[in-house]
Amino acid sequence: MIKTFLKCVREYKAPAIITLLFMVGEVLIEVLIPFYTADLVNDIKASAPMSHVVRVGLILVVMALISLCCGAGGGYFGSKASTGFARNVRRDVFERIQRFSFENIDKFSTASLVTRLTTDINNVQMAFMMSIRIAVRAPLMFVFSIVMAYTMGGKLATTFVVVVPVLVVGLLTIAKHAMPAFRAVFRKYDRMNESIEENVRGMRVVKGFARESFEKQKFAAASGDICRDFTKAERIVALNTPLMTLCMNFNMVFVLLVGAKIIVESRGTVIDVGQISAMLTYGMQILMSLMMISMIYVMMTMSFESMKRLAEVLTEEPSLSNPAAPVTDVKDGSVDFEGVSFKYDRKAQESALAGIDLHIPTGATVGILGGTGAGKTTLVQLIPRLYDVTEGRVKVGGVDVRDYDIESLRGAVSMVLQKNELFSGTIKENLRWGNPNATDEELVEACKLAQADDFVRSFPEGYDTHIEQGGTNVSGGQKQRLCIARALLKKPKILILDDSTSAVDTRTDALIRAGFKTYIPETTKIIIAQRVHSVEDADLILVMDGGRIADVGRHRELIERSPIYREVYEQQTKGGEEHA
Repeated sequence: MIKTFLKCVREYKAPAIITLLFMVGEVLIEVLIPFYTADLVNDIKASAPMSHVVRVGLILVVMALISLCCGAGGGYFGSKASTGFARNVRRDVFERIQRFSFENIDKFSTASLVTRLTTDINNVQMAFMMSIRIAVRAPLMFVFSIVMAYTMGGKLATTFVVVVPVLVVGLLTIAKHAMPAFRAVFRKYDRMNESIEENVRGMRVVKGFARESFEKQKFAAASGDICRDFTKAERIVALNTPLMTLCMNFNMVFVLLVGAKIIVESRGTVIDVGQISAMLTYGMQILMSLMMISMIYVMMTMSFESMKRLAEVLTEEPSLSNPAAPVTDVKDGSVDFEGVSFKYDRKAQESALAGIDLHIPTGATVGILGGTGAGKTTLVQLIPRLYDVTEGRVKVGGVDVRDYDIESLRGAVSMVLQKNELFSGTIKENLRWGNPNATDEELVEACKLAQADDFVRSFPEGYDTHIEQGGTNVSGGQKQRLCIARALLKKPKILILDDSTSAVDTRTDALIRAGFKTYIPETTKIIIAQRVHSVEDADLILVMDGGRIADVGRHRELIERSPIYREVYEQQTKGGEEHA
């Protein structure tokens, strides 16, 4: 896992190394200052000339300035290295997610991925900053201060034999009890983010059912869980301060009492006032170093959970990849299913699709009907290779989809889903997802064919109207028509409509299908629908049931021989007659 994250340092290795050097310099200067200060105190006591006092004082001032510069340099380069590292981690995680297939994405919830890209990366950034600054500074300060304390204080340094073990045991005990609460917080962040995401996306549903109070309670419960865990952990960590104060006071009392006794008994020949002042300073440095080390331990343990979660994404290998010599040209829009079976989970006992054999000629219009769970969407998702078949093969343009370059294959296939997405930006910007180089005239033509031009022009800003995230400021039918126009701009070899006209009336649906015949006559059109009227003019209609193709034929043929198709047709037409 460490190797995985070290790869993210990349161009920020130099700032990280410079930070380490600055930290070493700062520590060396800080442990030398008490040494020179002690000599200065002793010299003043011995009535040294003023010129000597000024000279040593200037040396101390210069050392303090050097220490300040080292600290400032370490802070500057450390911030540069840590923020750059976090940017690389964020970019690597995002790029890895973009390479995921649907199978990979199914392993992670949206809320979990958002938490990993925000909270977890912030924790890892903080851990990296502490690693190149405090995690270097604190141990060095501890070791150097111990050495200097024994060099200058002799017997007085025995205070650390008592104080250091007490502080170490206390800090480790505090950290041990605080860690479980910190670990639990990150899993609860996922649930809180999920609650926020669902509430924002489903705001109209929430208000429609007057469930604001319920949503508030749900969010309050998730937020309260995090608050309780953090409160528990912070209460435990807060014990660091009184423990530290106790050890500092003990060190001060011991040094002053024992040191004064030694000075009086030896008349200053063994130890003097300057050494006493240095011992107090070194004692403070040693104890503060231990305090920082304990905080590093707590932070690193917290960050370790975040690192594991991020590493799960960074090490997740996309289940789909290009072959060694991929085909980049899709010849036509013909589609063939040859003995296809598919399972979402290879360990599953039942297949989502089984025994699919089908030939769709290029330019044909194919309708697909079937009940919920019949496998309609699963079938069409195999065409642009959103999933790979478990058995058999799917061919597009006479070539197995697994032999294509994935980007080239998907560039030749347009899918319009029932719940398609519009992104924040103008209508023009959303439409140009289909063709970034499309002219304004082409945008208008595509919208006219998708029956979207009239309502777009009704907006005050027309095609420059801003679309909110998720398309929340347009209706379901308007969103579907804009998505169809976006797909038409791509001029694909294969166009798949997955129940994507469910929110428009039958007249508009018929006009859209009529536009397909004139605008993309050579494109293979696959239409999943719940309404028979949406597919009755198709060249071929598939009736699916239980993951299998129950029947294939034209409208009249299926009415005569397919009980499933006939039942759906009669229910829909009978309802229409009763309404009339």
